[in-house]
Amino acid sequence: MPLLKSRLTLLANDPSSRLLSGLVRGIEKESLRVTPAGTLAQTPHPVALGSALTHPQITTDYSEALLEFITPPSGKADQVLETLENIHRFTYRQIGNELLWANSMPCQLSGDSDIPVGQYGSSNIGRMKTIYRLGLGHRYGRLMQTIAGIHYNFSAPYTLWELLRKHEQPDQSLQTFKTDNYFSLIRNFRRHFWLLLYLFGASPGVCRSFVRGRQHHLESFGKDEHSLHTPWATSLRMGDLGYQSKAQEQLVVCYNDLKNYVSTLRQALVKPYPEYEAVGLRDDNGDYRQLSTHLLQIENEFYSTIRPKRTTRSGEIPLWALWERGVEYIEVRCIDLNPYLPLGIDKLQMDFLDIFLLTCLLSSSPASDDQEYRNILENQRRTVYQGRDPNLTLRDVHNERPLRDWASALFADMRSVAELMDLHHQSDHYQQTLNTLQLRLDDPSLTPSARILNEMSETGKTYFRVSMDHATRHREYFLDTPLAPDIDEEFREQSIKSLQQQREIEAANTQPFDQFLADYYRQYDFKL
Repeated sequence: MPLLKSRLTLLANDPSSRLLSGLVRGIEKESLRVTPAGTLAQTPHPVALGSALTHPQITTDYSEALLEFITPPSGKADQVLETLENIHRFTYRQIGNELLWANSMPCQLSGDSDIPVGQYGSSNIGRMKTIYRLGLGHRYGRLMQTIAGIHYNFSAPYTLWELLRKHEQPDQSLQTFKTDNYFSLIRNFRRHFWLLLYLFGASPGVCRSFVRGRQHHLESFGKDEHSLHTPWATSLRMGDLGYQSKAQEQLVVCYNDLKNYVSTLRQALVKPYPEYEAVGLRDDNGDYRQLSTHLLQIENEFYSTIRPKRTTRSGEIPLWALWERGVEYIEVRCIDLNPYLPLGIDKLQMDFLDIFLLTCLLSSSPASDDQEYRNILENQRRTVYQGRDPNLTLRDVHNERPLRDWASALFADMRSVAELMDLHHQSDHYQQTLNTLQLRLDDPSLTPSARILNEMSETGKTYFRVSMDHATRHREYFLDTPLAPDIDEEFREQSIKSLQQQREIEAANTQPFDQFLADYYRQYDFKL
């Protein structure tokens, strides 16, 4: 019996346990601050939003203008969205006349010099975060630091893991079983995440300013000289204009098990890379240009579509946390902001992600090899640029397979998972979620990427102007509804507390930065 079927049978035999109602998820959502004219905000991170270093829910990512909103983990999707909405409402009341850009690909840009790097104060950890971002600018240019996305954090409940372990690997520790199966999920996700690019990709075009002076394969949008696109594109953010790196193309990270993952990723963190050695560690004044001259400065520089995660302790490197304590949850990183949604995401998409990820988890997942690794990269490239082409095929092992046929087969697998999820939730909304999104397979014009290009065509507006319209409507949406006084007060107190925490960290900072950095990198010297 296939693994998916046997596991679903096991879970169906005890519906009273409702194990599949215990999924936990969280969202990290990025948005650029822009001026009323649609240019990148040059203002510092607003003090009223607290410290970008220590605030648990409002920080910045890469650029000083790139806000990042973080929701606490929750077993209820509605609660995640409510928290995210409250963060937006509070933020809009602190940023004056600025707007939050509603698209993943950025607003009008003048060039690298006008993209401010994130600032986190004078402490060692604050300096490290800023220098890391300076390093990214030297390595890839700062334009890439203005691209926004959504990260979706997902974990399965203890009771589900324990039930599966008891029936499949009773002699294995629970954490080892969880870690092995999270890597199984990751391998399946990597095989099939092109489906998410097709269904939810929302960056089919860019403002011409984004590619000024760069090589690209985009074309003008009709007579519109300000906008570039490709006709069948889904998510340019996930292509070579976005979170891709030619330097990292040589980095083959193995997801077959924890040891291989840690070993292959660590190599990139400890081995010098000639091109970055040429950049130099410091400038002529002795100031740091980057944290190291290695292929990766820190783990986060590896631009993966999904990551195994473990909550780190203060000062601890993520790789050691993973190796020492195993995988705690996974982070999906290939989700565009949907400009038609005020939050960039909605419950329909969250429910689908839960079905998709649970199907990846419960299904058999053979080890990957070099051929599959190449296939995954090629399928990503094809879906980014040609995803809505009705004749598009993808690589499946050694064969070409029509995207829509493959997608229909995945929906069939997800259908059985959705049925059981509905049984455990005592509803039918997971099956309805699949019904709604399956329509996008039959009619690509329903996808966000197609809707954006259609809106540009129908209104005669540029990518920039259409994006500004969305941002303006979202601003009105969040400002029209007042924030509950108790929630507003909670955010204000949180901001004040985070600023105080930053001051305390800076006051306690006695170690020279060079020594701090050396101690940090010394942590990579552990035995596997």
